[in-house]
Amino acid sequence: MTDRDKLGKKLANLLDVMEKLRAPEGCPWDREQTMESLKPYIIEEAYELVEAIDREDLQEIEEECGDLLLQVVFVSQLAKENKAFDFDSVIERLTSKLIRRHPHVFGSVEVDSSDAVRKNWEKIKKEERKEGRKDTSVLAGIPKKLPALIRALQIQERAAKVGFDWPHGDLAPLFDKLQEEVEELKEAKEKGEDSKIEEELGDLLFIVVNLARHLGKDAEICLQKANDKFTKRFKFIEETVEKSGKRWSDFSLEDLEALWQRSKVDI
Repeated sequence: MTDRDKLGKKLANLLDVMEKLRAPEGCPWDREQTMESLKPYIIEEAYELVEAIDREDLQEIEEECGDLLLQVVFVSQLAKENKAFDFDSVIERLTSKLIRRHPHVFGSVEVDSSDAVRKNWEKIKKEERKEGRKDTSVLAGIPKKLPALIRALQIQERAAKVGFDWPHGDLAPLFDKLQEEVEELKEAKEKGEDSKIEEELGDLLFIVVNLARHLGKDAEICLQKANDKFTKRFKFIEETVEKSGKRWSDFSLEDLEALWQRSKVDI
C-alpha cells in the first residue's frame, strides 16, 4: 500500500467516524449541531491555529490543523445529510479551483513575479464571479464577518488596486485626515450625538488602518501586539498587588500609575 493509499484510508476512516457521530445511535451533542451552531467553533479553531503558529509550536499547530479540519468535515457531513454536497465534492471543487487559478503552473501562462501571480489570480476570480453572475465589484467577496480591522484593510487594498488611494510616499494628508477625524469626534461628543459619536469613531479607526497600511504595517497585528504588551504589564501590576497582601481598593490611581510605570521598565 502506497503512502497515498494509506492517506486515502485514513481520510475515509475520518469521514466514517463523523458519519457515525451524527447517526441515530451517535453522539447527542453532535446530532444537535447545525451549520449555524458551528460558526463560533469554526472561528475559534481558526484563531487557535493562528495562535499556535505565532507560538511556533509544531505539535500544537498539528493539533489545531486537525481541529480546524474537523469543522470542514462536520459541515460537509451536514450538507451530505441534506443532499447538498459532501466532502468529496469539496475536495474536487478546491482542486479544480487551484488548477484553474494557477495557469502559470498547470497551463501556458507565463509570470515573472509573485505580484504578477496575485494580479492574475484576482483577474481569474473576477471572471469567475462574472460567469457565475455574482457581484463583480472590486470589493466583492470580502467576508463581512472578518474582524473589522482586517476587513478595513482588505477594503482599502482592493480600492487601491484600481487607483482609489492616498498618494504614496506622502503621509502628510493621512495625518491631516487623522486629525480631522479626531476633531469631528470631539465635536460629536460635545453635541452629545450618540449615533454620530459611533460614526466618527468608525471613521477614526478606518483612517488609522489606512495610515498603518501606508506605513507598511498591518493595524490588526499592531493592535494585537499592543494588547499583548498591555496584558504583560497589567499582570505585573496584579502580581505586585497580590504580593503586597493588600486589596486593589487600597491602591490609589496614583499608586497604580506608579506600578504601571515600573512595569514599563521591568517588562
